[in-house]
Amino acid sequence: MAGDPGRGRLIALGLLAALIVLAADQLSKWWVLDMLDLPALRQVVLLPVLNLTMVWNRGVTFGLLTSFGASGALGLVAVALVVVAALGFWLWRAETRLVAMSIGAIAGGAIGNVVDRLRFGAVVDFIHAHVATPWGDVSWYVFNVADAAIVCGVAALILDSLVLRRHGSRSADPA
Repeated sequence: MAGDPGRGRLIALGLLAALIVLAADQLSKWWVLDMLDLPALRQVVLLPVLNLTMVWNRGVTFGLLTSFGASGALGLVAVALVVVAALGFWLWRAETRLVAMSIGAIAGGAIGNVVDRLRFGAVVDFIHAHVATPWGDVSWYVFNVADAAIVCGVAALILDSLVLRRHGSRSADPA
């Protein structure tokens, strides 16, 4: 079904989503590093619940696996590129716009973090959401645009798989 025009539109939609996420991620990182100089400032309070906080993440999600050094960074790049290749195959088989855009968002985010690892040996994280509660402060991990796109893409795929598919609400129209 490679010649199916609907499939071609879905692939293009997924690739466009990946490019938009990659561009937004890299532009935001360029801005916080080069224009704002967040590494020197370390933290900028934007709102009572949102800061820009400079973190060099040398591990994976939530800073896990940080003890492997430079070889670990290259290993993480290799794993991420294998995942992106698998996502490309999944995109080729996507049947709905939601799935195509979700796969594109995940792939674009993964590539954005790969670019960081290749350039800096670490991922640039800077978005820090937090809130004070009567039970103490709640602070989320510091993340970036790529991380947000990956999480949203995965959530949309779960929604598609568990909820929309089960209830027959998925759009049968591929594009």
